[in-house]
Amino acid sequence: METKILFVCLGNICRSPAAEGVFKRKIKDRNLESLFFVDSAGTGDWHVGNLADQRMRETASLRGIDLTSRSRQISGNDLYEFDRILVMDKDNLQAVNLLIQDQLRPINSKVELLLSYSKSTLLDEVPDPYYGGQDGFEVVLDLLDKAIDGLIDSLI
Repeated sequence: METKILFVCLGNICRSPAAEGVFKRKIKDRNLESLFFVDSAGTGDWHVGNLADQRMRETASLRGIDLTSRSRQISGNDLYEFDRILVMDKDNLQAVNLLIQDQLRPINSKVELLLSYSKSTLLDEVPDPYYGGQDGFEVVLDLLDKAIDGLIDSLI
């Protein structure tokens, strides 16, 4: 049975599509693709339908990671469709938790900060690189790389 993973950030054009791409690349490299369904979403709707930010796509591409998904906004139904929802920061965590409308109907998802799976950083949030320079995109990919290794190891 497939484990359904959803990565979430603010606009779904930098961090969460990068996490989706890194995760897909790692499960392909480990021949685990059949075990997972992977997607990403944003808590906001500003970029719905757009590809990931050009700077993030270029930075990821230099590492052999293709970012081809289109931005979408997370919905309340995602809480019932996905097994794990990994958010990039505490604001995203709060926004996702606000989607829980019916406290009597338990959600299927486990909602967590992605960096909780990294053993190599003291950070608990993936910084948003959108308004910064190129080095921010590199930092995000470095953080995602290590956290996703820990996530996959915890799932298999």
